[in-house]
Amino acid sequence: MTTTTLAVLVPLLPFLGAAAGLLLGRTAPGYVRPLAVLPSLTSLVLAVLVAARQGGDQAINAATELTPTGSVPIELALHIDGFAALVAVLVGVVASCVQIYSTGYLRDDPRYPSYAALVSLFTSAMLLVVYSGDLIVLLVGWEVMGICSYFLVGHYWETPEARAASIKAFLVTKLGDVPFLIGLFALGTDAGSFRITTVLGTVASGGLHHPTLIALLLLAGVAGKSALFPLHTWLPDAMAGPTPVSALIHAATMVAAGIYFVARLLPVFQASSAAMVVLAVMAAVTMAGSALAALAQDDIKRVLAYSTIGQLGYMAGALAVGDRGAAVFHLLSHGAFKALLFLAAGVIIHASGTNSLAVMSRMTGLRSRVPDAYWTMTVALLALAAIPPFSGFFSKEAVLGAAEHVATGHTEHAPGSAGWIVLVAGLVTAVLTAAYATRLWLLAFHGRGVEVPDHGKEPRSMTVVLWVLAVPSLAFGLAYGPLPDWFDGRDLTPVLTTSVLGTGLALVGGIVTYGAWRHTTALAPRVPMGAVVAHPDAEPAQVEAEAIASHAPVFGDVAYAPDPADPGRLLLGPLHRHAAVGFHLDAVYNVLFVRPVQAGAALVRFLDREVVDTYVRGAAALPRLLGAAVRRAQTGNVQTYVSALLAGTVVLVVAAVLVATGA
Repeated sequence: MTTTTLAVLVPLLPFLGAAAGLLLGRTAPGYVRPLAVLPSLTSLVLAVLVAARQGGDQAINAATELTPTGSVPIELALHIDGFAALVAVLVGVVASCVQIYSTGYLRDDPRYPSYAALVSLFTSAMLLVVYSGDLIVLLVGWEVMGICSYFLVGHYWETPEARAASIKAFLVTKLGDVPFLIGLFALGTDAGSFRITTVLGTVASGGLHHPTLIALLLLAGVAGKSALFPLHTWLPDAMAGPTPVSALIHAATMVAAGIYFVARLLPVFQASSAAMVVLAVMAAVTMAGSALAALAQDDIKRVLAYSTIGQLGYMAGALAVGDRGAAVFHLLSHGAFKALLFLAAGVIIHASGTNSLAVMSRMTGLRSRVPDAYWTMTVALLALAAIPPFSGFFSKEAVLGAAEHVATGHTEHAPGSAGWIVLVAGLVTAVLTAAYATRLWLLAFHGRGVEVPDHGKEPRSMTVVLWVLAVPSLAFGLAYGPLPDWFDGRDLTPVLTTSVLGTGLALVGGIVTYGAWRHTTALAPRVPMGAVVAHPDAEPAQVEAEAIASHAPVFGDVAYAPDPADPGRLLLGPLHRHAAVGFHLDAVYNVLFVRPVQAGAALVRFLDREVVDTYVRGAAALPRLLGAAVRRAQTGNVQTYVSALLAGTVVLVVAAVLVATGA
């Protein structure tokens, strides 16, 4: 079987599995789990074979024209280079782990068949994006991922949070997709083709007429899909979906699509220095802002969501300094340890019965109750904090090293200002990342108070997956040696200066957070479950209102006071309340966009009701009045009809006489 045929089967098998799962979900429920897991595993095996055959050599290209368009052709094309082959393997690994994990996590969910089918369709769409050699075909996979994420985030549609989160994710990403689509059309028009190879050839020959405009339009779509500032606000709210969905969206698939797109078309963005500086600023704000927000979150999944945004900022920063090798290296490394973090968080939530770190910090024995999650999450958090020799150290160091290389003027691939912006923001974020990673670990696993409730042992399908993902989280960084052969050839060996700075700052962040935790723990009152804000016998609505008013976590029907032993409050000080709500960016968008749209809708409704409907009612009133007048003449009385006939005859006779007399 040829490599091209294998590559076609990689996205096709999950698609067929999704179709079969939707068709057989109700009639043959016993086939649902095999149809969810086996296509993903088979697709992973084929992706590994494609990567082995590609081997980091010349890109594999194949194309066939779909249909004549009369202008710029659209082709079903493959373009598989080294990093496309590796990203496809990552997608297959994460998707397979999520499907296996979900068989245990959602084993009692009545909507599991549709969930599993949507995950398979999501996987197929992402693989289509990875392998596609035509920008319009890539756009199809891009949009299919968007609609799948809408349904998956809204899986628990009974809850208002899930419904609102799914709508918000869809609308915010579509806000970026509109300029993205315009940018694709402009790019295809300038190049005379949507083929990626042709577009890159046009850029190399200087044939791109509007590079800055095109790059900025494309960046809007990238910001929406990859949750970069300022279109990142949908991602933390997407935590309302099932935890495996969070792992799928936040690790190697949807949020990585924008980064992957920029990496694939990096010369287009490098054609505009202004676009590279804009990307660097977006990356810097994304990194630092999300790290501060993560340090203030109480929901364990929201901490990880803001963490994802920050790591995407690192990837965007690598691209802003013209190093797609470092960007994709961190994408691959991050995909493994972030999927592990979310899946381990799912085990912790299942065991503790809550998402709240404040409530977990009032429990004891959680690490002994879930030892698999404890050890594997510890590995993943060390990778996230970029502590050597874990994978995150090598990939994050590649980003910082690339930024330092540009900042010191050793390359012309990007403006020096972009290098300094990314380097400074990356080092600041290294401190904050270690701080919130340490905070999460301390609050989740080193609480004190009541014993963790016994919710039963986690299914083996959930715990085995954690150890599978722990291996690349620990060891993948050591692949920095052979990886350049698969990318652009730039050496990914850690640089001494940035390695020492990055690791030193990470250690400082972790140690300071631990010290703050010890200090606040010593001062905290020894109350097993904290101070109760709302009385346990209060109505649920009152509990919710009190909790919202005091920013308190809710556990069962009781709202608890904010944890006095939370080191995040001490470290952030007065900034904490602003960071906890994402620096009010949602409120700003509400004022700038939501309220004007609602006001416009209210005006349209008023005009429709008071103006348009008035004319419609008036047009109907006149015939109705005429009909009423005619109806009054139809009395059914024969004498009345004869009298009217005689009266009419007399009138006609008189009129005739008058006419004759006048003549």
